Amino acid sequence: MTHRLAIYDMDRTVTFTGTYTGFLIHVARRMAPWRLILFPGVILLMLAYVLKLITRQRLKELNQALMIGYNVERAKLMPHVESYAAKVVAENVRAGALEQIARDRADGCRLVLATASYRLYVEPIARRLGFDAVIATDHLSQDLRYVRARIAGENCYDTGKLRMIKAWMAAEAIDRSSAYIRAYSDHVSDAPMLEFADVPFASNPHKPLAKLATQRGWTRVDWD
Repeated sequence: MTHRLAIYDMDRTVTFTGTYTGFLIHVARRMAPWRLILFPGVILLMLAYVLKLITRQRLKELNQALMIGYNVERAKLMPHVESYAAKVVAENVRAGALEQIARDRADGCRLVLATASYRLYVEPIARRLGFDAVIATDHLSQDLRYVRARIAGENCYDTGKLRMIKAWMAAEAIDRSSAYIRAYSDHVSDAPMLEFADVPFASNPHKPLAKLATQRGWTRVDWD
């Protein structure tokens, strides 16, 4: 029996813009507005990442600690997570992506959202968009009372994302030889995921991915 999967990146693939910085600002504004004066620190941390002084994973952890807090009670945080998810779906989702998601669903595909963004807010977005599963960056002690500014395992990015997709498939008893996979992404960091797919789509690609897609013969789609 063939498992039909449609695997989507989220930021700038399904959405118009990235969601992580917006998440930090949205939550800080509602939980502790005074933290907004610390936002220049986010910019400095990004510079440190660009200069390769810290890893991408550490960048995310430090930004969360700065703008939201190192330990935040989940019950207090989640209403703001839900309101942010509603905002993203209302204001930041491409109509063309919604149409493709509907087509994949009609084709009998299991819809999977695979993203480097935090599961914490990706799951409410995915639920609103009708996805069946989420593969995302997890917080340490994901299901405990407090949300910590620490990542559990890998950041769901680049080759790490592909490893996490493979691990999810194994947990779901989906053998690659019996799976038909469509994959969608805007960014060249998802080349490992796209190469893994039977039908890869360069979706709203930035220049490096557009160039790679031309070289590999991958289909390009541009969604409004």
